[in-house]
Amino acid sequence: MTVAVLAAVAGILIGLALGALGGGGSVLAVPVLVALGQSPLEATTGALVVVGVSAATGAVAARRRGNVLVGRGLGFGAVALGGAWLGAHLALRVPEPVLLGLFALLMVVVAVTMVLRARRPLPEGRAGDEEPILGLHPFVCRCPRALRVLVTATGVGLLTGFLGVGGGFVVVPALVLALGLAPRVAGGTSLVVIALTSTASLLFRAGSGVHPAWDLVLLLALASSAGAVLGARLATSADQGRLTRAFAGVVVVAALVTAGQALPSLV
Repeated sequence: MTVAVLAAVAGILIGLALGALGGGGSVLAVPVLVALGQSPLEATTGALVVVGVSAATGAVAARRRGNVLVGRGLGFGAVALGGAWLGAHLALRVPEPVLLGLFALLMVVVAVTMVLRARRPLPEGRAGDEEPILGLHPFVCRCPRALRVLVTATGVGLLTGFLGVGGGFVVVPALVLALGLAPRVAGGTSLVVIALTSTASLLFRAGSGVHPAWDLVLLLALASSAGAVLGARLATSADQGRLTRAFAGVVVVAALVTAGQALPSLV
């Protein structure tokens, strides 16, 4: 019962962050699954289910509120698939203590990024820049922006495939700065990207012989989905700065705990 309650509470918190902030919440899925007895490789695999399901649910809720551009999200996510394939295969070849140590480092980076964003909000942008980045008839190439999208999307896919995270903390500013989306729309659209890359990364890991406790993963995913719906509602009214700072604090604590689990095997 204690395990189930912990998984449910953690899942709701993950979903709230994904729905309200458009990213960051997925970094908690792995340490939660490790704390519940999964190995790092099992946890990063199971986290892909949690993140993918909750992101898809949050995207549907955000779209109802007009905060999602599905086409832009699918396009960005499609570019990220190459990185997701590479990351999924690299994860199977890295020692698990190293995988967990790298994840702890990533959590610190996520927390710092979130705090900096809270202090210096992203520019408002527009609802969406309708001019194509690439086109054939007539030929159009907005090459600097296309390069930014390619590099960022590939990096997001690599993170998702390798560490089982959604990468929304990178996707949101990329959608604002490269595609000119308003931050709220970028937050909702990033959920489409996360759902696509998480699903692809899980498929890329299929047949690897890694078998997480699927009942536990499913419970975490369902709770996270419920949290994502609530988070999408919060996104339209809550103080984003306060939410971001509060969640960053939670991520830092989780990073310290994860690092403490990884260090004994690394030294």
